[in-house]
Amino acid sequence: MGGSSWSDTVYRSSVKSKFDSHGTAFVYDMDVKAGKARRAAHDDLNPFGVKVRESRDSDAHPESNAIVVALDITGSMGRCVRQIHEKLPSLMGLLTRKNYIDHPQIMFVAVGDATCDAAPLQVGQFESGAEMEGDLSKFFIEGGGGGGKKETYELAAFFGARHTSIDCMEKRSKKGYFFFIGDEACYAQAERDLLKKVMDVDVQSSISTMEIFAELKKKYDVFCIRPMEGSYSSGRDKEDIEASWNEYLDPQHLLHLDKTDYIAELIATQVGICEGTIDMAAAAKDLKDEGADNALIKSVSTALSKGYAGGAVAKVSGEALTTKGTSSIERL
Repeated sequence: MGGSSWSDTVYRSSVKSKFDSHGTAFVYDMDVKAGKARRAAHDDLNPFGVKVRESRDSDAHPESNAIVVALDITGSMGRCVRQIHEKLPSLMGLLTRKNYIDHPQIMFVAVGDATCDAAPLQVGQFESGAEMEGDLSKFFIEGGGGGGKKETYELAAFFGARHTSIDCMEKRSKKGYFFFIGDEACYAQAERDLLKKVMDVDVQSSISTMEIFAELKKKYDVFCIRPMEGSYSSGRDKEDIEASWNEYLDPQHLLHLDKTDYIAELIATQVGICEGTIDMAAAAKDLKDEGADNALIKSVSTALSKGYAGGAVAKVSGEALTTKGTSSIERL
């Protein structure tokens, strides 16, 4: 998958067509909630029995780079899907027109709670063009969840670790990017019966979430974005959830964002910072070019202040970039 290229025009045409005919871009979600389709993942996004999702090089994208965005669709977090769908032109504009990363291929994932939801995991394809809009528009935005400060993010991590195949890593030893967007914690393990129920995967016993994330991080640089408009944004609950994520991620990879509206811009900027293709001054200018106001730019800058692996990027003469920081990599 991922052989096409991004076009704002194609994206807007696709969205307009859905609105003109159905009044919403999220046609499948509308049909499920109207009783016209069963309460389940769309057939194209159902992970049951899926062996692999692939991010592959092609003539159009000779050096593909895999990016996974796993969106919590429980409770109020469901609006994140709608926000990132609306902001796809900004996300791809920053990644491609501003040259943050070569040949991005994005796979969107929806995450719920497999202990109680009808569609706890929905998985798109890796795409480079407006096909990713089609995947997002097929999400069933269930709005469920278990209410216990946990969702089954570990199932999405398991799928990423064992059911994705990405050329950037396999051919060039370059990790992809994996972003969780959520306001709750993982369960301590991926339960054997849930893996069978959701993905048709047979394992001898349940697998610890720590083990799953260790495996995922061999393939991807993994981040969690916590929108602070979600649940548990203060007090002991916030501390407990963040402590849980910090067990699985490097602490600087837990990002706090004050508004869900800014998720797309944060993802793109985070990738650019990690790639060493921008610094924060350049990012602020690029965000402004994309129509961002001062509040958005400040929010993204604050979220990134302690949240990147690639180190500080300083522009030098000409178009050269030097990357300094924990990675000890120079880009000249």
